[in-house]
Amino acid sequence: MNSVSGVSYPVESRHPGWPARLGPLRVPAGEVAIRPVRLRDAGEWSRIRLRDRAYLEMWEPTGVGPWPERNAFWSWPSQWAALRSLARRGQCLPFTITLDGRFAGQITVGNVIRASLRSAWIGYWVSSEVVRGGVATAAVALVTDHAFGPAGLHRLEATVRPENVASVRVLTKAGYRQEGLFERYLDVAGAWRDHYCFAVTREETGAGLVSRLVASGRADHV
Repeated sequence: MNSVSGVSYPVESRHPGWPARLGPLRVPAGEVAIRPVRLRDAGEWSRIRLRDRAYLEMWEPTGVGPWPERNAFWSWPSQWAALRSLARRGQCLPFTITLDGRFAGQITVGNVIRASLRSAWIGYWVSSEVVRGGVATAAVALVTDHAFGPAGLHRLEATVRPENVASVRVLTKAGYRQEGLFERYLDVAGAWRDHYCFAVTREETGAGLVSRLVASGRADHV
C-alpha cells in the first residue's frame, strides 16, 4: 500500500502476472502447461528451431543474421536474459509451452501497455511434431485468460499471415476474431507481408477461453 495525505491505496506490481505457471490442460496431443522461460531451455529450444527451420522461418519476422546462428544453442542465453529483463519491467510475459512436461514451444505476451489502454500482442510457435494436437490452441487460451486475469490486461492482438492457415485456425478456435488486414505489415522471409489482425477483449471471453475449450470438448482439466 502507498499513502498520500493519509489516504491509502494499492500499488500495482511492476510485473503483474509474471512469473506464473498455468494449466495443465489435456488435449489430443497430451498435457499442455505453461511456465516461465528458463536458461536451461537452450538445448531443446535450439534443437527444435534448427530442425523446424522450413516450418517456422516462413511465418516469423526476418531477423538479423542467418537462421542457424540466431537459433544456435549459444544464442539462447542472451534472448532469455532480454525476455526476463522485459518481464521484470512489466513489458512482456514470456512463457514456455510444455507438452507432457517437455519443451514444445514458446508463447509471449509482448509490448504490454498499461494505464488506460491495458493492451498487448500475443505470439507463439510450437514444434512441428505437435501442430495438429491442440497444443497451440490450449496455450493461447491459457495465456489469454491469465492476461485478462492476474496480468490485468483488457485487449490482446495477434497478427498472422493469411497463408498461415494453421495459425488462423488456432486463433479462431481459441476465441479470437478477425478485425482486418494490415497491408505490408512485417518483413517476413525477405519481403513485406500482409497480415490479418485478430483480437479479443476481456468482455468477450465471458467465463474464459479455457472454459470454452472444455465445454466444446477440445480440452479437459487435469
